[in-house]
Amino acid sequence: MATLLQGAALSLVPLPLARSAFAENTTPKIDHGDTAWVLASSALVLMMTTPGLALFYAGMVRQRNVLATTMQCFLICCLVTLVWTTVGYSLAFTDGLP
Repeated sequence: MATLLQGAALSLVPLPLARSAFAENTTPKIDHGDTAWVLASSALVLMMTTPGLALFYAGMVRQRNVLATTMQCFLICCLVTLVWTTVGYSLAFTDGLP
């Protein structure tokens, strides 16, 4: 038991040194290139997801229900995009919770 406590105490020694090394840059800066990359990647994933889900679920229904299933998948993707835009984007780029 004593060896376990000594090991735990020794593992905490470098912690204050690590905090002081990373404390120099405390101001967050939004990089426009990173933001553009995330938005472009999200658009590509959305363009792959919509037809993929539509074709997957269309294979499970009757032939006369394929169009309805495809439209439901498209509308859900539109809804998720709107929710991410309003909620996720505002949470990601605000200073904090009120």
